[in-house]
Amino acid sequence: MELQQKILDAFIGKVVRKDLAFLVKGGLPVPTYVLEYLLGQYCASDDEEIINDGLEKVKQVIRNNYVHRAEAESIKGVIREHGKHRVIDKVTVTLNERSDEYNATFANLGLSGVPIGTEYVRKNPKLLSGNGVWCIVTIGYVSGEEVKVRWEIQNLKPIQISHIDLEEYIEQRRNFTTEEWLDFLMHTVGLNPEVMNRREKFITLARLLPHVENNYNFVELGPKGTGKSHVFQELSPYGVLVSGGDVTSARLFVKMQGNKEILGLVGYWDVVAWDEFEQQKGRNVDAVLIDTMQNYLANKSFNRGKGTHEASASMVFVGNTKHTVPYMLKNSHLFESIPTSFIKGAFLDRIHLYNPGWEIRILKKNSFSTGYGLITDYIAAVLHELRNDDRTSALKEYARFDGSLSERDHLAIRKTFSGFSKLLYPDGRMTDEEAREIIDFATEGRKRVKDQLYAIDETFNAEPAKFVYTWLPTGESVKVETLEGLEFDSQNATSQNQDNAHPSSEQEQKAGMEGTTSETSSSTTKGKRPRIPALTSKVITIRENQGGITYKGLFGDYLRTAKEIRLTDPFIRQPYQIDNLVDFIQMVRDVTSVQDTIKIHLSTQNEDDEKVAEVIDSFNDLADELLPLGIEFTYDFKADHDRMIQTDTGWTITLGRGLDIYEKFGRFSLSRANQQNRRCKAFNVSINHTQNETNN
Repeated sequence: MELQQKILDAFIGKVVRKDLAFLVKGGLPVPTYVLEYLLGQYCASDDEEIINDGLEKVKQVIRNNYVHRAEAESIKGVIREHGKHRVIDKVTVTLNERSDEYNATFANLGLSGVPIGTEYVRKNPKLLSGNGVWCIVTIGYVSGEEVKVRWEIQNLKPIQISHIDLEEYIEQRRNFTTEEWLDFLMHTVGLNPEVMNRREKFITLARLLPHVENNYNFVELGPKGTGKSHVFQELSPYGVLVSGGDVTSARLFVKMQGNKEILGLVGYWDVVAWDEFEQQKGRNVDAVLIDTMQNYLANKSFNRGKGTHEASASMVFVGNTKHTVPYMLKNSHLFESIPTSFIKGAFLDRIHLYNPGWEIRILKKNSFSTGYGLITDYIAAVLHELRNDDRTSALKEYARFDGSLSERDHLAIRKTFSGFSKLLYPDGRMTDEEAREIIDFATEGRKRVKDQLYAIDETFNAEPAKFVYTWLPTGESVKVETLEGLEFDSQNATSQNQDNAHPSSEQEQKAGMEGTTSETSSSTTKGKRPRIPALTSKVITIRENQGGITYKGLFGDYLRTAKEIRLTDPFIRQPYQIDNLVDFIQMVRDVTSVQDTIKIHLSTQNEDDEKVAEVIDSFNDLADELLPLGIEFTYDFKADHDRMIQTDTGWTITLGRGLDIYEKFGRFSLSRANQQNRRCKAFNVSINHTQNETNN
């Protein structure tokens, strides 16, 4: 069954087509969850006629009830003439001590000091948070003389679902495979899963961790336009997005008003997200705020006023990077763009996950979902309920970490594991490999924090942490590295090689490293032979999204002395796959030391009879081009499902994905010109020698 039909069958009445909100929103400064609340009432169907009728009704509601600031006076006139009117506006409530009553302020309508019944405030305490709550409100007008306040609130309903059946949600999860559920969640946050690989989906969904896990401390820095703040601004009525430059201790924690202590944002919201959390010229950060924040991130409590207060709000910091990741790793650290006052070891050590925002591509038109996903208000309520389910202890069933990790390291990994298991496996059912995938991501996210602490605060170098764990189902020892760390090490090794430096044995084993058969002209002119590493059997593992990987770096040395090469890859038929073949043959030309003709034979398949003639023409043209260059290219269509390279020198290189190891890239991308600029799919390469003699 198609995923979209599965979604409709499982969550009928709770889903909406994700592009509809954009059709209605226009230039309105209204969160998506407000619009989807309305769309869920009128458009929760796959019937185009019902959807079109529903859209018209929602547009009518927006026209008649949403308050545009420019039309505020007109709306007030409507209320007066009709005696009452229903509006959609953002409402903030304060306590008026003199009159001993609560007063409401309407952001767009421009009304303030409007009395509001105590029962509304008791049911919806976030009205007092100072940040406002979107509501549907019936406002009445009181005529007559000697009336102190003309306006009255006759009915108020916050725009959020009041009740969900969590057990039903968990039960429906069992109808989806993990891949389907992952894509379903991507549709739910409004993004198109078809243009993202699995790692990019994990990075995107990591933004939901603060919504599903209490007191979760999250950082994401990356380029502009990658959707870092979207989830925190649009997804949930339980979260609030504030400008990082406007946060004060009083607003965030406790405001002193006379002898009274008024709780700040952390007391009312599940998530407080700091947007544009980067260094801003001419703006200093309050030292008291940093100290209070530091204590809260560690202990879930803070001291302000007369006592100690506890809260469960997760803290999120999102901002833009100033430089590329290679530049930061070489010249500073990955926290360089945040305010200097926060670049302290004691503060940063409390971060549970540093999400690599630079791995997410800039959002374009095709990045957004046009399929069905859960109404954002519904998923927000689900995540809110799941905060009560603590799964941190489940980690010990799968992994035992090295003793060098601090308790904060352990806690960070456990909380990320708990959050992801609730997002992806709310029913608790996951395979060992699925659990390991979460553990690796959680560990990498914490290691990213710790690696930068070593560069920022030398005291952390005294007791370095080894991010290694024992995988309990098999007893295997697993070492976790950050993806950018692997790439940076590889690039450094390549750069050293290109400068004619002799590579270390460790550098020679780096997966995908270029230049191990350096052919520099300077070495030749000095009469020195370039250093050739000894060829050994090995297995190379490449991670999803890893960069700096080339055919030459992976297996170029093993083809250097071969006169005959047989490539078996059943999937060489699409234009981009033939491009991969051409890149492979060019690599063979670059690395070979053979002066004679080189024979390259391709064994592939062609399951599309209509295109077989076109593929044959392409191969024949390629053979004609190669022959004058000393390469004899032949082919057949007899390949089985194995993917490998075999040489007459006895090497067999087993390719997990064949030559198709790279993610898609655009026509005008630098990736087209240089494989090092490309991002990889996850794959393994196994290299073995099958003859007694090795030709080095």
